[in-house]
Amino acid sequence: MAHGFGTDQSAWQRILPYFSHYRIVLYDLVCAGSVNPDYFDFTRYTTLDAYVDDLLNILDALGIERCAYIGHSVSAMIGILASIRRPELFTKLILIGASPRFLNDEDYHGGFEEAEIQKVFSAMEGNYEAWVYGFAPLAVGADVPAAVREFSRTLFNMRPDISLFVSRTVFNADLRGFLGMVKVPCWIIQTTKDVSVPVSVAEYFRRHLGGRTTVEILKTEGHLPHLSAPALLGPVIRRALTR
Repeated sequence: MAHGFGTDQSAWQRILPYFSHYRIVLYDLVCAGSVNPDYFDFTRYTTLDAYVDDLLNILDALGIERCAYIGHSVSAMIGILASIRRPELFTKLILIGASPRFLNDEDYHGGFEEAEIQKVFSAMEGNYEAWVYGFAPLAVGADVPAAVREFSRTLFNMRPDISLFVSRTVFNADLRGFLGMVKVPCWIIQTTKDVSVPVSVAEYFRRHLGGRTTVEILKTEGHLPHLSAPALLGPVIRRALTR
């Protein structure tokens, strides 16, 4: 299970009880606030490829030859790239709130205009604390104060310059051209209303992923259903694992 931007491996704690009979591997992305910020190399983590290297190195170090991969947000795309590089490692990709490109294009609705993203970056740079307090409830979406507090906590744990750098990396990425290279079966999980990823992106995955693709729309709101709606998400992931 690989977490998304702004969280760490603790984001999965409400989901884990549904998978007590599985061997679960959790890890922190190097940008997570739970990781010593001195480990973050600004010259290395300029694209998602370095994060893919980290994931594959972890699997190799643990001697894992086959696994189902569950990735949220940016880690969904890290999993996609890893499966292209080493398809034999993955039985299935289960991707939550995934997006190959957050910016709108002529024939693609990613959810954001360039000017909107620049305003986000300016807000993060100008007053990170105020940005977190504004962004966390929008991202959680659903009225779940505990989830907002938890997401705020892990956002505050990130060093602001690392958070801004990673945000720029994610929002500048365009991985649409890689989707057809995926041969591993994929299960796309998307909520009905996500401030970061429109529902249309899930349909884009269905049309463009190279492997067998299932799309499931979760009847809740927000970008972090593993925090805000674990009772809905857990059974969906469990079903995805067995099909």
